[in-house]
Amino acid sequence: MAPLNALVVYKNKPAIIKEISDGKFSISLQDGSQVKVRDKDIEVIHPGPVKDFSQIEGSVSQASVREAWELLLDEDSSVSLKDLALFIFSDFTPACAYLAYSVLRGGTYFSGSIEAIVPKSRNEVEAEETKRNEKLRENSERILFLERLKTCLKNNSCKILSEDDARFIQDVEALALGKSAKSRTMKDIGLSETPEDAHSLLLKTGFWTAMVNPHPSRFGLSTNSAAICPDAPPAEDRRDLSHLEAFAIDSPWSDDPDDAVSIEAGELALPQGYCILYVHVADPASSITCESPAEKEARDRGASLYLPEGVIRMLAEDSLPLFALGLSEKSPALTFKMTINESGDVMDTEIFPSIVKVQRITYEEADREIENAKNKTLLSLLDISVRINKRRTVQGAVNIDLPEVHIKFENGIPNVERIVQYRSASIVKECMLAAGEGAASWAAERGLAFPYISQEVDIQGKIPGGLAGSYQLRRCMRPRVLSIKPARHQGLGLDTYTQVTSPLRRYTDLLSHIQIRAVLRGGKPLSAGEISARLGFCEAASAAIVQAERASVNHWLMVYLSGKKDSVWDAVALEKKGNRWAVVIPSLALEIQVALQGDVSFNENVRLILKSVNIPRGEAAFVQEI
Repeated sequence: MAPLNALVVYKNKPAIIKEISDGKFSISLQDGSQVKVRDKDIEVIHPGPVKDFSQIEGSVSQASVREAWELLLDEDSSVSLKDLALFIFSDFTPACAYLAYSVLRGGTYFSGSIEAIVPKSRNEVEAEETKRNEKLRENSERILFLERLKTCLKNNSCKILSEDDARFIQDVEALALGKSAKSRTMKDIGLSETPEDAHSLLLKTGFWTAMVNPHPSRFGLSTNSAAICPDAPPAEDRRDLSHLEAFAIDSPWSDDPDDAVSIEAGELALPQGYCILYVHVADPASSITCESPAEKEARDRGASLYLPEGVIRMLAEDSLPLFALGLSEKSPALTFKMTINESGDVMDTEIFPSIVKVQRITYEEADREIENAKNKTLLSLLDISVRINKRRTVQGAVNIDLPEVHIKFENGIPNVERIVQYRSASIVKECMLAAGEGAASWAAERGLAFPYISQEVDIQGKIPGGLAGSYQLRRCMRPRVLSIKPARHQGLGLDTYTQVTSPLRRYTDLLSHIQIRAVLRGGKPLSAGEISARLGFCEAASAAIVQAERASVNHWLMVYLSGKKDSVWDAVALEKKGNRWAVVIPSLALEIQVALQGDVSFNENVRLILKSVNIPRGEAAFVQEI
């Protein structure tokens, strides 16, 4: 048994036995703490007596260690720790014992246990020495790098840094990208270990430019589109609707059209004022089934990630020619055929696979056709969209109209343009909502487990008009709820609702299609438990996508503004918060807080001067123009 006041090692650290009781030891550690251990938990390296840890202080020369190793190489047997200490130091004090133990655990020259130590072979030692020398060289170069980095930050000049220094800043990049919560480099130079400060350092040193957007990575999102391409739509009986005019109306920059609209009005079989509204939707669920590789990949992603710099798709890029509408003369679709009455109610919904002939046009082109009264189909679609909107408004729909912008790149530089509110955009919105309402009712009538969407609204007090009113109304909207049971969507003024018109972009839409397809084929739909599990899984991914998209847009807005110091911007006052006002700059769709002087009212126009931009923190500081 180990004696009192002996020097031992506990978890590879030195300790001194202070008490022995009932076969257990109370040991003192270097940090001043005491723990109780059993005999098998410790190794005795010197019998003592050792009063305190000052008795084990000392150092050992590399030459002495190597000389001892050379001598022991010729020995055929192992030696004890005491023997090793005598070979190195010609003494066996507590300090010599602990230093010899450190040499053993260092692993360069010796291996084994404290009772049986053997020298390593020459090849092993040469390899260890090379490794050790490389580490020493790397540490030396790192010290020089840190000195240069501090000089760079102090003098605001990074000409002294080189591409070779990038190896020492990888941990800073990992922190800035959200791949690590720590950075040795940031700590060593006395900076906070935050993604924002890491981003700032990378910009200051020139290892990053402002064109690096770290936000998708910070939210744990892939920066590559899905890789698994589903099979082409199988041969099946599809209703031929190619005789109908079908329009896919979208922004000019959209390249994944997944919905189109048609209308039939004035049919003899319909009551006065009734019409048939068709919403044709891309049909990836014709070949993507639950648990298929493409479905699993889409489920993991939750949705496509739309960034100003490009789209990271939920489904593989190669799936677009197979399923997107209007990319070929005729397209396979899943059609939602709805009977709409004169009040804009969805009276009946039929869902079936179809073949459609889709014409792709932009909102601007559609508006021009409407204004010139050239296209009766578009005019009829506008009329029905107005009816649907009026009905929803009567049923309590909340209409929020805040500015939006599109960021596009010209010669690699971000440019911001405000999105125009075209009349034809209301056609798309209302028809898609009608399809969502019709699909939800269709599923509810069949008792189908389905990703229903509901939302509560809590409006208190008087809401002003204009942008200030929309700003306040947005705060009244409670988060939407995904559930397998239908419930009212107060924000849209609908008793039951889901989303089915973007199965190429949103996993929940694809999941709805998979359920619908199972019913149409006479198969077995997913159970309520299976749908709930999928919804829970994809919601986290979808939430990360929403956050990453918002942060990315803000990043590029800051990049756009970074060269515009002292520029003047028109803004609108939204709400007073303490001694500051929340305002929006419509041309940027940027909401900020700023101090405003004088009596300011809701929706009042003010002019602001840009004073500074902080890209890493996503902040722009403005002051009022006086």
